[in-house]
Amino acid sequence: MKQLPNGWGNTVLSQIMDFKNGLNFTKSNNGEAIKIVGVGDFKDLTELKSTENLDIVYVDNTIKNEELLKNGDLLLVRSNGNKELIGRCLFFPIVEERLSFSGFTIRGRVVNKGADAQFISNFMQSKILKQQIQKNSGGTNISNLSQEILNSINIMLPPLPEQTKIAQILGTWDKAIRTTEQLIANSEQQKQALMQQLLTGKKRLLNDDGERFCGEWDEAHLNNLLSEVRLRNQNENIQRVLSVTNHSGFVLPEEQFSKRVASENVSNYKVVKQGQFAYNPSRLNVGSFARLDKFSDGILSPMYVVFSVQSNLLDSDFFLHWMQSHEVNQRIKNSTQGSVRESVGFDAFCSFPFRLPIMEEQQKIAAVLTAADNETETLKQTLCRLKTEKQALMQQLLTGKLRVQVKAA
Repeated sequence: MKQLPNGWGNTVLSQIMDFKNGLNFTKSNNGEAIKIVGVGDFKDLTELKSTENLDIVYVDNTIKNEELLKNGDLLLVRSNGNKELIGRCLFFPIVEERLSFSGFTIRGRVVNKGADAQFISNFMQSKILKQQIQKNSGGTNISNLSQEILNSINIMLPPLPEQTKIAQILGTWDKAIRTTEQLIANSEQQKQALMQQLLTGKKRLLNDDGERFCGEWDEAHLNNLLSEVRLRNQNENIQRVLSVTNHSGFVLPEEQFSKRVASENVSNYKVVKQGQFAYNPSRLNVGSFARLDKFSDGILSPMYVVFSVQSNLLDSDFFLHWMQSHEVNQRIKNSTQGSVRESVGFDAFCSFPFRLPIMEEQQKIAAVLTAADNETETLKQTLCRLKTEKQALMQQLLTGKLRVQVKAA
């Protein structure tokens, strides 16, 4: 057995915590109304700071006290279609209203006075826990996290004052992470406000002569500005299979599914080259649209639509920002209303009307919006760095490799 740091003890979670599965409530039209924390509320959070967006469910059952969350409780994902989410943990430092939890989660509650709930929360969110869960399940990703697995998890426990100090130190990183997340949200909101002003012509920028653009924008249709690309990978010269996601644009399937997802024969796949656009017709309504910037070329499943812009008429960056606007999202939703498959083919896509400024103004608008994107991207990189630093610090503090100084009582 690994030697314990001086003053630390070794135990299992069953000795310090009580676990309870969430309930599958029976909905009712006139039962008790209660907010339910479900798997969809976890996202990338470590603490739930607001209950404003939680689902309110009317339940036929009588809600027992043990089915309500209390100060210091933790909630873990028990089962989910995405195995990567299983074991994810949310901490509830303060609960000020009646909250319950869904059947796809497990509530953990610290019941040992020698354990600090915030410290345990950090342990539950660490790679140490995930590694143990995987080890206890035979080295594979489990599809269902049980109380039995959680009860058997080993934890090295420092004295309570040291637990509290460690939690305070990691809390500093949590605060920096939350602040950066809020800055990202603010930056994205500011970008949306800019788009609303600039892409509609409500706000005009200055030209190279320092004068404000003032001409009327032309009424155009996308069919005069875009050209569909139907090139196939007939000789199978290109083997880089790509897909388009609504959150990361063009990605390699192995980045999304942990393996290559493609037919053995890719001769019928569509070729996409750097600077060209592509989208999934049945997922355009959720934002599966992107321009290929990261790779020189690639191939896509035949279901995708690939096209290029008439660069002498339409600035590629301007068009990309326009596609991310609320106006376009609404048009796409309207175009799929009443459709069973909610698919948007290239002809339907090209029928969208489009108000187009002169090329110089397009480029000025695109430059401002791209600068806003760059600001957001810098913040996201900072957030990623902070999360990486916190994980590295957790690995040191939660194992006793790095000890903290605790003032004598």
